[in-house]
Amino acid sequence: METHVLFFMAAVVAGLINSLAGGGGLITFPLLALVVPPVVADATSALALLPAYPGAVWRTRDTLQEVRRLWLWLLLVTSALGGLVGALLLVWTGDRNFTFLVPWLVFGGTVLFVLEPRLSRQSGAAYQDHGLATALWPLAAVVVFVVAIYGGYFGAGIGILMISALSLLRMGDVHRVVPFKNLLAGCLRGVAVVVLVIYGEIAWGYGIPMAFGGLMGGYLGGALTGRVNRTILHAIVAVIGIGLAAYYFWTLYGRSVLHVIGD
Repeated sequence: METHVLFFMAAVVAGLINSLAGGGGLITFPLLALVVPPVVADATSALALLPAYPGAVWRTRDTLQEVRRLWLWLLLVTSALGGLVGALLLVWTGDRNFTFLVPWLVFGGTVLFVLEPRLSRQSGAAYQDHGLATALWPLAAVVVFVVAIYGGYFGAGIGILMISALSLLRMGDVHRVVPFKNLLAGCLRGVAVVVLVIYGEIAWGYGIPMAFGGLMGGYLGGALTGRVNRTILHAIVAVIGIGLAAYYFWTLYGRSVLHVIGD
């Protein structure tokens, strides 16, 4: 019982973090990996944090009305397809490949996010009601599709990648990008969860109470969106991403190094 209460509280915090910026999987995935295999931990973490997205999207629906309908549907469909591909790759490749790839994916996404403000300034990124030029729509679709594949494969850190992608595509400042990120990430993760449920990769005993916690955290995070200082928000997300990457690099390589030194 104590373990389930701990996991529930962790999901509340993770849902709050996810709705504000991303990286909530840094909390849920490592905890779940202590009690279930890696792929099941990833799948259950996806289920746990999925309810956080609708709550956050509902709280920020007014901001989403500023996004052009064409952009909205184009990137929603692209996200769903990417989430489907990513989830299928997860269940088909298994635990070994998953464990090896995760540190590199998270590290790359974190580097992109840390560099995002400078890249955005250099490109003159600013919110525009007219969005990107029509000629750049295919590029936007490809970028979001690739990010969505990662999100369907491994949810922790998807917010970092999606925020970076939308910012570099000049979809607005962080307070406009975060609600759009929540919508796209929720869509792709929803598709991924359906696939993972079909393949029987969910640990329901942990996933159900954590899903309720994620829902609470997402609603609270949605209420705080737009009220958080942009610099502080960016710093928090960057620290989360670095910590997530460091944790998985240590899991993959650190213990082996200590073993060699010990010998």
